Amino acid sequence: MKLRKSIEELKPLMMEWRHEIHAYPEIAFEEFRTASFVEEKLREWGLEVESGIAKTGVVGTLRGSGNGPAIAIRADMDALEITEETGLDYASQHKGKMHACGHDGHTAMLLGAAYHLSINKKFKGTVHFIFQPAEEGAGGAKVMMEEGLFEKFPVDAVYGLHNWPGLPVGHFAAISGPVMAAADLFKISISGKGTHGAMPHLGADPIVCASQIVMSLQTITSRNIDPVFASVVSITKINGGSTMNVIPEKVILEGTARAFDDSVRDQIESRIRKIAIKNAESHDCISEVSYNRNYPATVNSLHETELAATAAESTVGSENLHRSLPACMGAEDFAFMLNEKPGCYIWMGNGSSDGGRILHNPRYDFNDDALPFGANYWVNLVEGLLK
Repeated sequence: MKLRKSIEELKPLMMEWRHEIHAYPEIAFEEFRTASFVEEKLREWGLEVESGIAKTGVVGTLRGSGNGPAIAIRADMDALEITEETGLDYASQHKGKMHACGHDGHTAMLLGAAYHLSINKKFKGTVHFIFQPAEEGAGGAKVMMEEGLFEKFPVDAVYGLHNWPGLPVGHFAAISGPVMAAADLFKISISGKGTHGAMPHLGADPIVCASQIVMSLQTITSRNIDPVFASVVSITKINGGSTMNVIPEKVILEGTARAFDDSVRDQIESRIRKIAIKNAESHDCISEVSYNRNYPATVNSLHETELAATAAESTVGSENLHRSLPACMGAEDFAFMLNEKPGCYIWMGNGSSDGGRILHNPRYDFNDDALPFGANYWVNLVEGLLK
């Protein structure tokens, strides 16, 4: 390990910040308390600050000791609508909301890097610290792009980081190319003819139709998509019926599709529509499909990935840097930033996932021991890129 002593000494302070943020989680576009906390710290350290981007987003700008390039480094701030079950002293005070993905840790680490760099300006150029709202499904990064983030804050590249349960603390993973999948959402409404449950021949049963559609959708990845391309089609929600002796008029299916390649996304959408429509016709029902291209794939550029890997290696050593972990079918709205600028999104070890320490779990908690590694990585990245 090659952690800077000055950043190791910041750990208690970063823990204090994280626990404060963790105790008062805020969901998408409601991160007012968190944003105010971040803004106060950045101003206290002498950074230029602009707030209210994408409603609750904050950007702090720090200029180095001389002229040079500009880069952006980003942390997400929002929590999830999950009831916390950790029993921690600093557990969520907002019922039904918790930091179940570690964005409290991401925010604390980026604050730690901003604090260190504001005191030790061993770089030339400009760093924009982006504190982004609404990563969890609401596309906060997209809104920041639409509001002209990189027009207001021009940069040559942008970098992101996420904690990764199962990867040991003190380890990083840097992968070039696709690292997180595109995430599409779809909804299938099936309308039939309601009737008494004992007289199904008098109606058109949307539940039987929906059941057949669910099973047929499973053939998309196994029989329609080229096996060399990764894809997922999952039905995650079924609503229909209100009592046990009535065949309902309508059933609604909802789900998600994941892929790395846009041509595969096209194929998945086409097949979902055809399967829904044709199955409905065979049951004398009518189906309507809405398909939303939600998040694009997160694709790291080769050059910036090598630069990020160098910064990670200088933090934890080559033996703790992973370059060949498989990409993940989860999604990340940092992809919208990478669509506009070259950059790299890396994973940082959060330790064992035992006991519920997996992302989006009510027993998850960000590992405080990882805080110095994340902050140290950010500092090494800035000083390495802006020499």
